[in-house]
Amino acid sequence: MEKAIYKDNRELTLSREDEELLEVGRRVLKQEAKELANASSRLGREIIEAAKLIFDCKGRVVVCGLGKSGIIAKKIAATFASLGTPSIFLHATEGVHGDLGMVCRGDVGIFLSNSGQTNEVLEVVPYFKRFGIPIIAITGNVSSRLGKEADLVIDASVEREADPLGLAPTSSAVVQLAIGDALAVMVADLRKLKREDFALFHPGGSLGKKLLLKVRDVMGSEDKLPSVSHRATVREALFEITSKGYGATVVVDDEGKLKGIFTDGDLRRLIEDRGEVGVLSLPIAEVMTKNPKTIDADELAAKGVLLMEKHEVSVLVVEKDGLPIGMVHLHDMLKAGVA
Repeated sequence: MEKAIYKDNRELTLSREDEELLEVGRRVLKQEAKELANASSRLGREIIEAAKLIFDCKGRVVVCGLGKSGIIAKKIAATFASLGTPSIFLHATEGVHGDLGMVCRGDVGIFLSNSGQTNEVLEVVPYFKRFGIPIIAITGNVSSRLGKEADLVIDASVEREADPLGLAPTSSAVVQLAIGDALAVMVADLRKLKREDFALFHPGGSLGKKLLLKVRDVMGSEDKLPSVSHRATVREALFEITSKGYGATVVVDDEGKLKGIFTDGDLRRLIEDRGEVGVLSLPIAEVMTKNPKTIDADELAAKGVLLMEKHEVSVLVVEKDGLPIGMVHLHDMLKAGVA
C-alpha cells in the first residue's frame, strides 16, 4: 500500500483501486515520455532547414491546424511570438471561409495534422502554394498527402497513443507540441535572443519588470531623501530616519557630497555596544558607515536587488557624480515586483 501526501501533510493510505488508478496515470506519462524520446532521436536535417526557413522569413509564421492539432497549433504560435518570432494561428476551417486574408507573401506556414489527411487542412494548402508560401508539415504520417505537398516534413509519428484504447490524441499531441517548441527555441537561438529581448515581449510579467525597470523607476524622489550633515548628532540623524521611512539616512559634507550612511540597524548595534547613555549626543561622523553601497539611477533595478543580496543590506544610495540623489529600499523592489 502506498501513502499519498496532501497539502496539509496528511498521509492517507491508498486502496488497491486507487493504486491501480494511479498506475494508469503513470503509464500515460511513461508512454508519452517514450514517444518524446523517439521523436528526439528521429530529428535531423529537416528541422534544421525548417528553423532556418523561419529565421529567414520576412513575414510571419502561420500555424494551421484543426481539432486537437488546432489547439496545439495555437499554443505553438503563442510560443513563437513569446520568443520574438511574429506568429499567428490559422484555424483551418475559418481559413477557407475568409481568414486566409490574413496570410501574405513572405510568410511561412506550419501545418499540423496527425493523419496528414485532414480535409480542412488540405484545403488551405493550395492557397499557400499559389502565393509561394513555403509549408512545413508536422505530421504523424510523412507519406500522407500533407507530407507530400509540404516543402519540409517533420515526423511526429508515435507507436501508440497513451490512452487505454490507443485512440485519443495524447502521445501524438504531446509530440506535436514538443516539436513546435523545439522549432521556436531553435529560431530564438538563431536570433541570439537575450533575456532583455524576452522581457520586451512580456512587459506585464514579473520577468519583464525584473529586466526592464530601472532604479530611477522605483527609487524615492530627491525631496524625500533622508539626509543629514556630517556635523549632525545621532539624535538629529534618528529624527531624519524616522521622518522619511527608509530606515536610514545619508550623511553628506558641506558640499552635499556623500560621506556615509546611518541606519536603524547601525543604531541598534551602537546601543548594544556602548549602551544607551549618551549615544544620541554622539557625532554622526564618528558612528556612520563610511563608503555606503551605491547604485546609478540608470542601472537595472534587478542589479540593485543583486547588490542588496550580495552585501546583505536593505537599502542602496542612488548616487550621481558623488552626490546622493535618492534612496531605494528592498521594500520598493518588492512592491515593484522586482524582488
